[in-house]
Amino acid sequence: MNQSPVETALSRALIRWSLTKSTPVAETPRSWIFKVEQNGRNQAALKILKPAVESEEGRGAQLLQWYAGDGAATVFDIHGNTIFMEWLDGGTLGDAARAGRDEEATIAIATLVANLHRPREGDLPALQPLRERFQPLFDSDVRSWPHTARDLYARSSGIALRLFDRPTAQVPLHGDLHHDNILSSDRGWLAIDPKGVYGDPSYDLANVFINPINANNMAADPQRIAARVDILSQRLGYPRKRLLGWAAAHAALSACWDLADGQPITGVLACLPNLLSAYDQA
Repeated sequence: MNQSPVETALSRALIRWSLTKSTPVAETPRSWIFKVEQNGRNQAALKILKPAVESEEGRGAQLLQWYAGDGAATVFDIHGNTIFMEWLDGGTLGDAARAGRDEEATIAIATLVANLHRPREGDLPALQPLRERFQPLFDSDVRSWPHTARDLYARSSGIALRLFDRPTAQVPLHGDLHHDNILSSDRGWLAIDPKGVYGDPSYDLANVFINPINANNMAADPQRIAARVDILSQRLGYPRKRLLGWAAAHAALSACWDLADGQPITGVLACLPNLLSAYDQA
């Protein structure tokens, strides 16, 4: 009987890394995830990437390798579209924020980002330039946006262009850092699922302002926006206005991705006006 591509990749991975057991955990739009064992004891994860996202997710896996387990999940090896990595099953920072501990979660994010952004040894993998990542925002047809939100698109894309016109230091970026991509472990909070981007360090905090998942009221709250940017700016030394500018620009970019996929943008539209207002006042 012919195997499917994922079955073939799984079979080869079990042999390549001497794995003794595999259990399907999840299928996401980007990958298949398995929990595996070595010698019946050590637990790990296999992530088999889907072809449509292999390039982007592959960059992220290589960045995880570069982090070498310091502030991020450990990648043991990569072969083709299959990633052999540390198994993490702790709670996320999203759980903490949704439970009313958002200040604690924001402090933890700042601490983690300070670690991820520090200089490291080793050759940097090929990463996506941040300007390239934003191309869907600049290419978007404003008519795809709800009529009442088109001014939000225009303002946000203008802010993005101004940010790119005033470049700062360029560093490796996680590219998708938010509460639910940060997991608890016995080594502290660890980042997972990076995109592998290169650019302005302030951008790595942008996604924080439209998260955590299923907490739109929290993310859109002007007082919460102000509290978050105060903590992040004070602890990381990144300018408040730049943090808020990237937050607004990324929210609009996220809306463009959702619109292209036929998804609603209600959550983003709840946050974006307040992010723009905070940016104006910064």
